[in-house]
Amino acid sequence: MHRDTALDGDPLDGPSGGGPAAERGRRALRVGIGGPVGSGKTALVAALCAELRGRVPLGVVTNDIYTTEDADTLKRMGVLDPGWIRAVQTGCCPHTAIRDDIGANLEAVEELDELVGPDGLVLVESGGDNLTATFSYGLVDRQIFVLDVAGGDKVARKGGPGVTRSDLLVVNKVDLAPLVGADVGRMLADADRVRDGRPVLSTAIRSGDGVGAVAAWVMDQHGATR
Repeated sequence: MHRDTALDGDPLDGPSGGGPAAERGRRALRVGIGGPVGSGKTALVAALCAELRGRVPLGVVTNDIYTTEDADTLKRMGVLDPGWIRAVQTGCCPHTAIRDDIGANLEAVEELDELVGPDGLVLVESGGDNLTATFSYGLVDRQIFVLDVAGGDKVARKGGPGVTRSDLLVVNKVDLAPLVGADVGRMLADADRVRDGRPVLSTAIRSGDGVGAVAAWVMDQHGATR
């Protein structure tokens, strides 16, 4: 269910990637979750909420270009009180709103910071994007990138900043590999090779496989920044 490659992987780009809460103005930890359309980002957010809501004050920001679909989905699922979920309609390419022009997301995150408090956690789900998508570290402290095997087992070795430089790479839908002719072992090996020791976890989120390992990684990051 997971690959044991340095689960406490370093942040990507220097001091803005985290550090003790006091160094960040004593606020909640912010974790970005990005990846291609349909890779399982919303499912992962929902699963993490179910795992962590009793352990840490938790809020969620979702991103969609024209709708509030992902936030509405989370609210229907009842994963959190609806007041702790914010929807951002980007009106532009998803990576622009999480990397280049972060104002709308930052406003939503700061609203949730007030709710969850300095010992809380805010998850920021990007809209579906491509392998170049990364979050600004002015918006998040850690970032997770989600791939799925249905996109083809060659995707990991194609690299791109989301694959190679995220703090955690999640390879999702491994249960579908036999149905789409994907070689999970090869995909994980390729991911390990291009990520220079940063952690890789495999999941089948719909059935719950591997979710606990991702939640444990998030809580390790939370603990390291208190």
